[in-house]
Amino acid sequence: MANAYASLKTSHSPDRVWALIGGFDSLPDWLPFIPQSIASEGGRVRSLQDPEGNAIVERLMAFDEQQRRYSYAILTSPFPVTGYLSTLQVKADGQGSLVEWSGEFTPAGVSDAEAEALFKGIYEGGLEALATSLG
Repeated sequence: MANAYASLKTSHSPDRVWALIGGFDSLPDWLPFIPQSIASEGGRVRSLQDPEGNAIVERLMAFDEQQRRYSYAILTSPFPVTGYLSTLQVKADGQGSLVEWSGEFTPAGVSDAEAEALFKGIYEGGLEALATSLG
């Protein structure tokens, strides 16, 4: 099992950050490399499309509004992994927030290091986009 992690500290309140990223179908609101998300199954499944047209389907596995956290699994994607489970969480951090994005997965056809670098890059790029969206 391999894993990846990235975090972002911001001066914005946890409630403000969660209002932007806390909706499972909200990725296009703050993540420019996911311009489209279509919810199904009562909002528990999201079908995403990246700028190259690749389809990614993810299922919400756990949601905790009070803890400002949700976890999701990838059902289909172009990524070289299986058993993917990721968590996105916003925590209070002094006068601001700490946003943590982590995942664990089993590489398929690539090394642990390659899969970990791929998702660490996705998480870091996503959190950089979030910082820009927050202003």
